[in-house]
Amino acid sequence: MAKEKIILTGDRPTGRLHIGHYVGSLRRRVELQNSGLYDKTFVFIADAQALTDNMENPEKVRQNVIEVALDYLACGLDPAKSTIFIQSQIPELCELTFYYMDLVTVSRLQRNPTVKTEIQMRNFETSIPVGFFTYPISQAADITAFRATTVPVGEDQEPMIEQAREIVRRFNFIYGDTLVEPEILLPDNAACLRLPGTDGKAKMSKSLGNCIYLSDTADEVQKKVKSMYTDPNHLRVQDPGKIEGNTVFTYLDAFCRPEHFERYLPDYPSLEELKAHYQRGGLGDMKVKGFLNNIMQETLEPIRNRRKEFEKDIPAIYEMLRKGCETARETAAATLDDVRRAMKINYFDDAELIAEQVKKFSAE
Repeated sequence: MAKEKIILTGDRPTGRLHIGHYVGSLRRRVELQNSGLYDKTFVFIADAQALTDNMENPEKVRQNVIEVALDYLACGLDPAKSTIFIQSQIPELCELTFYYMDLVTVSRLQRNPTVKTEIQMRNFETSIPVGFFTYPISQAADITAFRATTVPVGEDQEPMIEQAREIVRRFNFIYGDTLVEPEILLPDNAACLRLPGTDGKAKMSKSLGNCIYLSDTADEVQKKVKSMYTDPNHLRVQDPGKIEGNTVFTYLDAFCRPEHFERYLPDYPSLEELKAHYQRGGLGDMKVKGFLNNIMQETLEPIRNRRKEFEKDIPAIYEMLRKGCETARETAAATLDDVRRAMKINYFDDAELIAEQVKKFSAE
């Protein structure tokens, strides 16, 4: 029997989702969900993971769970096709994490580039919460609990998936072939691997205030596009401009399609022609930003409108999440049963063990 093809992906509920999430994985998730190529899709809101560095602010995480759920639905994730659930409501994930901790060394966690970067970014230094430090292990539990074969994520998550693969290989080596080794699925558009912030900084981050949110109003989007970082030396229209490191062109690489030129900029046949004109001079930043704004509005308006519709019935969103958690828990429980059996800690389900002990002690 062929192995089921299963997707697992999710986001930390630290705020509303932004266009970095959208091009990095969310847009792809919706395409994959609708492709018919996968047997199951699991999408989770990683609230327990968010608490590893927000432990003193649980209300923030609690409030953002619904924000993320609304963004998911607005982007086109469909509860009829994808199981959408909340991480903390699946206690089996904690138990799996506990067992996997014995398979990973502290030095291996310290070498994980994603963990190193996140620790520096949060200024944790020596006071790293253990839960935060070990979240690659928690992530491995999330992935393996649902027997995910495919994990669509951004480039920054590659070290995390590799660590999950190592845990799977080590577990299967010690206890027998039990867990499924996942494959990473990166965005196929290089510009989507990691979209920079509107200020040109490498990371789009809520704390840096350089995000365009999926739920931003049309005016907010326009204002953010107008203030976007370009080439600081492109002072006059006639000056030659740089494409590399120019946020406006990075966003065009991520969002622009050929039909956008027909609609909004018919003077140019393609993005290559637009770039060439900018590089030789004679094309102003405001014209390029105007073009990008039109594309962003076209992309975000239907998402924003769908979100407003879903906001009208919040109890229905919680009910959808509750049902998703029930489905997810059934799957995780079945995996945990297999793990316990492999690790020989399924004492009460093992009739052979009990019979063996009866024989042993009656012979004495």
